[in-house]
Amino acid sequence: MSSKFGLGRGLADIQAGMGTIPDISILTGGERVVIKQIPLTQIGANPDQPRKTFKDAELNDLAASIKEKGVLQPILLRAVSGRSYNYEIVAGERRFRASKLAGLTEIPAVVKKLDDNNAMEIALIENVQRENLDPIEEAAAYKNLIDKCSYDMADVSRLIGKSESYIRNAMRLIDLPESVRQMVSDGKISASHARTIAVAENPEELARDIIENKMSVADVAIRVKSVKRAGKSREYTSKTIPDSEVKKIESDIQKSLKIPAKLVERRGGAGQIILKFSSRPELQELLAKLIK
Repeated sequence: MSSKFGLGRGLADIQAGMGTIPDISILTGGERVVIKQIPLTQIGANPDQPRKTFKDAELNDLAASIKEKGVLQPILLRAVSGRSYNYEIVAGERRFRASKLAGLTEIPAVVKKLDDNNAMEIALIENVQRENLDPIEEAAAYKNLIDKCSYDMADVSRLIGKSESYIRNAMRLIDLPESVRQMVSDGKISASHARTIAVAENPEELARDIIENKMSVADVAIRVKSVKRAGKSREYTSKTIPDSEVKKIESDIQKSLKIPAKLVERRGGAGQIILKFSSRPELQELLAKLIK
Protein backbone atom coordinates (compact mmCIF):
# COMPACT_ATOMS: atom_id res chain seq x y z
CA MET A 1 0.00 0.00 0.00
CA SER A 2 1.45 3.34 -0.99
CA SER A 3 1.90 6.15 1.47
CA LYS A 4 -0.72 8.86 1.26
CA PHE A 5 1.84 11.60 1.68
CA GLY A 6 4.85 10.41 -0.29
CA LEU A 7 8.22 12.17 -0.38
CA GLY A 8 8.47 15.01 -2.85
CA ARG A 9 4.89 16.18 -2.60
CA GLY A 10 4.38 19.86 -1.91
CA LEU A 11 2.63 21.34 1.08
CA ALA A 12 -0.29 22.32 -1.13
CA ASP A 13 -0.76 18.65 -2.08
CA ILE A 14 -0.55 17.56 1.54
CA GLN A 15 -3.13 20.13 2.59
CA ALA A 16 -5.40 19.12 -0.27
CA GLY A 17 -5.23 15.52 0.92
CA MET A 18 -5.94 16.48 4.52
CA GLY A 19 -8.69 18.93 3.76
CA THR A 20 -8.80 22.67 4.25
CA ILE A 21 -6.80 23.57 7.36
CA PRO A 22 -5.18 26.88 8.32
CA ASP A 23 -1.88 25.51 9.67
CA ILE A 24 0.26 22.37 9.75
CA SER A 25 1.71 21.73 13.20
CA ILE A 26 4.87 19.64 13.63
CA LEU A 27 6.49 18.68 16.94
CA THR A 28 10.29 18.80 16.68
CA GLY A 29 12.12 18.02 19.89
CA GLY A 30 10.60 20.16 22.61
CA GLU A 31 9.34 22.86 20.25
CA ARG A 32 6.13 22.88 18.25
CA VAL A 33 6.75 24.43 14.85
CA VAL A 34 3.68 25.72 13.06
CA ILE A 35 3.71 26.12 9.29
CA LYS A 36 1.33 28.93 8.40
CA GLN A 37 0.07 30.26 5.11
CA ILE A 38 1.16 33.92 5.17
CA PRO A 39 -0.12 36.46 2.58
CA LEU A 40 2.74 37.70 0.40
CA THR A 41 1.58 41.29 0.98
CA GLN A 42 2.44 40.94 4.68
CA ILE A 43 6.06 39.88 4.00
CA GLY A 44 9.10 42.11 3.43
CA ALA A 45 12.73 41.38 2.54
CA ASN A 46 15.54 41.41 5.06
CA PRO A 47 17.81 44.44 4.44
CA ASP A 48 20.75 42.41 5.75
CA GLN A 49 20.08 39.48 3.43
CA PRO A 50 23.52 38.38 2.21
CA ARG A 51 22.31 37.55 -1.27
CA LYS A 52 21.68 40.72 -3.28
CA THR A 53 21.39 39.35 -6.82
CA PHE A 54 18.63 37.05 -8.06
CA LYS A 55 18.97 35.86 -11.63
CA ASP A 56 15.80 36.22 -13.70
CA ALA A 57 16.26 32.86 -15.45
CA GLU A 58 16.58 31.01 -12.13
CA LEU A 59 13.56 32.80 -10.64
CA ASN A 60 11.46 32.01 -13.72
CA ASP A 61 12.44 28.33 -13.54
CA LEU A 62 11.54 28.19 -9.85
CA ALA A 63 8.27 30.03 -10.51
CA ALA A 64 7.35 27.43 -13.14
CA SER A 65 8.11 24.64 -10.65
CA ILE A 66 6.00 26.34 -7.97
CA LYS A 67 3.07 26.65 -10.37
CA GLU A 68 3.24 22.92 -10.97
CA LYS A 69 4.15 21.53 -7.54
CA GLY A 70 3.68 24.35 -5.05
CA VAL A 71 6.28 25.58 -2.56
CA LEU A 72 8.03 22.42 -1.36
CA GLN A 73 9.88 24.02 1.57
CA PRO A 74 8.44 26.69 3.87
CA ILE A 75 10.32 29.96 4.19
CA LEU A 76 11.48 31.25 7.58
CA LEU A 77 10.05 34.55 8.85
CA ARG A 78 10.22 36.66 11.97
CA ALA A 79 7.58 39.12 13.16
CA VAL A 80 8.54 42.80 12.96
CA SER A 81 6.90 46.08 13.96
CA GLY A 82 7.06 49.66 12.77
CA ARG A 83 7.32 48.68 9.11
CA SER A 84 4.97 48.46 6.15
CA TYR A 85 4.86 44.68 6.51
CA ASN A 86 4.29 42.29 9.43
CA TYR A 87 6.94 39.68 8.72
CA GLU A 88 10.54 39.83 7.57
CA ILE A 89 12.24 37.07 5.58
CA VAL A 90 15.06 35.32 7.42
CA ALA A 91 15.56 32.51 4.89
CA GLY A 92 13.84 31.87 1.58
CA GLU A 93 13.72 35.18 -0.29
CA ARG A 94 14.26 33.37 -3.60
CA ARG A 95 11.18 31.20 -2.97
CA PHE A 96 9.25 34.32 -1.94
CA ARG A 97 10.13 36.17 -5.16
CA ALA A 98 9.38 33.14 -7.33
CA SER A 99 6.01 32.68 -5.61
CA LYS A 100 5.10 36.23 -6.59
CA LEU A 101 6.05 35.48 -10.19
CA ALA A 102 3.97 32.30 -10.06
CA GLY A 103 0.90 34.34 -9.10
CA LEU A 104 0.56 33.01 -5.55
CA THR A 105 -1.10 35.20 -2.93
CA GLU A 106 0.32 33.38 0.11
CA ILE A 107 3.26 31.14 0.99
CA PRO A 108 3.89 28.46 3.63
CA ALA A 109 6.17 29.82 6.33
CA VAL A 110 7.55 29.12 9.78
CA VAL A 111 7.50 32.18 12.05
CA LYS A 112 10.10 32.27 14.82
CA LYS A 113 11.14 34.84 17.41
CA LEU A 114 14.62 35.97 16.36
CA ASP A 115 16.70 39.04 17.16
CA ASP A 116 18.77 40.88 14.55
CA ASN A 117 21.91 38.84 15.22
CA ASN A 118 20.12 35.48 15.05
CA ALA A 119 18.37 36.47 11.83
CA MET A 120 21.66 37.53 10.25
CA GLU A 121 23.37 34.31 11.34
CA ILE A 122 20.66 32.10 9.87
CA ALA A 123 20.52 34.04 6.61
CA LEU A 124 24.28 33.72 6.18
CA ILE A 125 24.43 30.04 7.08
CA GLU A 126 21.59 29.15 4.71
CA ASN A 127 23.18 30.97 1.80
CA VAL A 128 26.72 29.71 2.44
CA GLN A 129 25.55 26.11 2.83
CA ARG A 130 23.52 26.31 -0.37
CA GLU A 131 26.46 28.03 -2.12
CA ASN A 132 24.07 30.72 -3.39
CA LEU A 133 26.33 33.68 -2.68
CA ASP A 134 28.78 35.16 -5.12
CA PRO A 135 32.22 35.97 -3.60
CA ILE A 136 31.40 39.66 -3.09
CA GLU A 137 28.13 38.89 -1.29
CA GLU A 138 29.90 36.33 0.86
CA ALA A 139 32.61 38.82 1.86
CA ALA A 140 30.00 41.49 2.66
CA ALA A 141 28.05 38.99 4.80
CA TYR A 142 31.13 38.23 6.91
CA LYS A 143 31.81 41.95 7.32
CA ASN A 144 28.19 42.50 8.40
CA LEU A 145 28.52 39.90 11.14
CA ILE A 146 31.72 41.50 12.39
CA ASP A 147 30.52 45.12 12.16
CA LYS A 148 26.87 44.81 13.18
CA CYS A 149 26.99 41.85 15.57
CA SER A 150 30.35 42.70 17.17
CA TYR A 151 31.74 39.28 16.20
CA ASP A 152 35.41 38.61 15.80
CA MET A 153 37.00 36.39 13.18
CA ALA A 154 36.95 33.37 15.50
CA ASP A 155 33.19 33.79 16.07
CA VAL A 156 32.46 33.83 12.35
CA SER A 157 34.75 30.85 11.84
CA ARG A 158 32.86 28.77 14.41
CA LEU A 159 29.50 29.91 13.03
CA ILE A 160 30.03 28.86 9.42
CA GLY A 161 32.57 26.07 9.89
CA LYS A 162 35.33 27.65 7.82
CA SER A 163 38.84 28.63 8.92
CA GLU A 164 39.75 32.14 10.00
CA SER A 165 42.26 32.34 7.13
CA TYR A 166 39.46 31.49 4.67
CA ILE A 167 37.26 34.28 6.05
CA ARG A 168 40.11 36.78 6.15
CA ASN A 169 41.02 35.91 2.57
CA ALA A 170 37.40 36.25 1.44
CA MET A 171 37.07 39.67 3.07
CA ARG A 172 40.00 41.05 1.08
CA LEU A 173 37.49 41.64 -1.71
CA ILE A 174 35.65 44.25 0.37
CA ASP A 175 38.41 46.83 -0.09
CA LEU A 176 38.40 46.59 -3.88
CA PRO A 177 36.87 49.46 -5.90
CA GLU A 178 33.20 49.03 -6.77
CA SER A 179 34.03 48.58 -10.46
CA VAL A 180 36.30 45.61 -9.70
CA ARG A 181 33.77 44.06 -7.30
CA GLN A 182 31.21 44.27 -10.08
CA MET A 183 33.57 42.47 -12.45
CA VAL A 184 33.72 39.62 -9.93
CA SER A 185 29.94 39.51 -9.51
CA ASP A 186 29.50 39.52 -13.30
CA GLY A 187 32.00 36.67 -13.66
CA LYS A 188 34.43 38.72 -15.76
CA ILE A 189 37.29 37.98 -13.36
CA SER A 190 37.48 35.24 -10.73
CA ALA A 191 37.57 35.76 -6.98
CA SER A 192 41.12 34.39 -7.00
CA HIS A 193 42.16 37.06 -9.50
CA ALA A 194 40.47 39.72 -7.38
CA ARG A 195 42.11 38.61 -4.13
CA THR A 196 45.49 38.65 -5.85
CA ILE A 197 45.13 42.26 -7.06
CA ALA A 198 43.51 43.49 -3.83
CA VAL A 199 46.94 44.39 -2.39
CA ALA A 200 47.94 46.47 -5.42
CA GLU A 201 47.58 50.22 -5.64
CA ASN A 202 45.97 50.03 -9.11
CA PRO A 203 43.50 47.09 -8.97
CA GLU A 204 41.19 48.59 -11.62
CA GLU A 205 43.98 48.77 -14.18
CA LEU A 206 45.08 45.24 -13.34
CA ALA A 207 41.51 43.93 -13.60
CA ARG A 208 41.17 45.39 -17.10
CA ASP A 209 44.47 43.77 -18.07
CA ILE A 210 43.25 40.41 -16.76
CA ILE A 211 40.16 40.59 -18.96
CA GLU A 212 41.91 41.96 -22.03
CA ASN A 213 44.88 39.59 -21.93
CA LYS A 214 43.09 36.58 -20.38
CA MET A 215 45.72 36.37 -17.65
CA SER A 216 45.94 33.39 -15.32
CA VAL A 217 46.06 33.83 -11.54
CA ALA A 218 49.72 32.80 -11.58
CA ASP A 219 50.51 35.47 -14.20
CA VAL A 220 48.67 38.07 -12.13
CA ALA A 221 50.60 37.11 -8.98
CA ILE A 222 53.88 37.70 -10.81
CA ARG A 223 52.60 41.01 -12.14
CA VAL A 224 51.45 42.18 -8.69
CA LYS A 225 54.95 41.61 -7.27
CA SER A 226 56.29 44.22 -9.67
CA VAL A 227 53.68 46.94 -9.03
CA LYS A 228 53.28 49.38 -6.17
CA ARG A 229 51.38 48.06 -3.15
CA ALA A 230 48.37 49.85 -1.67
CA GLY A 231 49.14 51.87 1.46
CA LYS A 232 46.70 49.79 3.54
CA SER A 233 48.31 46.60 2.29
CA ARG A 234 51.81 47.79 3.17
CA GLU A 235 50.64 48.77 6.63
CA TYR A 236 49.02 45.41 7.19
CA THR A 237 51.78 43.19 5.85
CA SER A 238 54.86 44.98 7.13
CA LYS A 239 56.57 44.12 10.40
CA THR A 240 56.12 46.75 13.08
CA ILE A 241 58.86 46.01 15.67
CA PRO A 242 62.37 47.32 14.84
CA ASP A 243 65.19 44.77 14.96
CA SER A 244 66.85 46.61 17.84
CA GLU A 245 63.68 46.35 19.92
CA VAL A 246 63.31 42.65 19.04
CA LYS A 247 66.79 41.99 20.42
CA LYS A 248 66.02 43.94 23.59
CA ILE A 249 62.79 41.97 24.16
CA GLU A 250 64.67 38.70 23.70
CA SER A 251 67.37 39.83 26.12
CA ASP A 252 64.83 40.91 28.77
CA ILE A 253 63.01 37.57 28.57
CA GLN A 254 66.27 35.67 28.81
CA LYS A 255 67.36 37.63 31.88
CA SER A 256 64.02 37.08 33.57
CA LEU A 257 63.56 33.38 32.79
CA LYS A 258 67.24 32.38 32.60
CA ILE A 259 66.77 30.53 29.29
CA PRO A 260 67.29 31.44 25.60
CA ALA A 261 64.33 33.20 23.96
CA LYS A 262 63.51 34.18 20.39
CA LEU A 263 60.82 36.61 19.19
CA VAL A 264 59.44 35.96 15.70
CA GLU A 265 57.12 38.65 14.31
CA ARG A 266 54.98 37.78 11.34
CA ARG A 267 52.95 39.89 8.95
CA GLY A 268 50.01 41.81 10.33
CA GLY A 269 51.43 42.05 13.87
CA ALA A 270 51.13 38.33 14.68
CA GLY A 271 54.06 36.25 15.85
CA GLN A 272 55.43 33.95 18.49
CA ILE A 273 57.96 33.80 21.33
CA ILE A 274 60.11 30.66 21.33
CA LEU A 275 61.54 29.50 24.66
CA LYS A 276 64.23 26.81 24.67
CA PHE A 277 65.01 24.37 27.48
CA SER A 278 67.60 21.58 27.63
CA SER A 279 66.22 19.22 30.26
CA ARG A 280 63.06 18.14 32.06
CA PRO A 281 64.05 19.91 35.31
CA GLU A 282 64.66 23.09 33.31
CA LEU A 283 61.19 22.73 31.77
CA GLN A 284 59.60 22.33 35.21
CA GLU A 285 61.43 25.40 36.47
CA LEU A 286 60.30 27.38 33.41
CA LEU A 287 56.67 26.33 33.84
CA ALA A 288 56.75 27.33 37.49
CA LYS A 289 58.01 30.80 36.55
CA LEU A 290 55.45 31.27 33.78
CA ILE A 291 52.52 30.14 35.90
CA LYS A 292 53.65 32.30 38.79
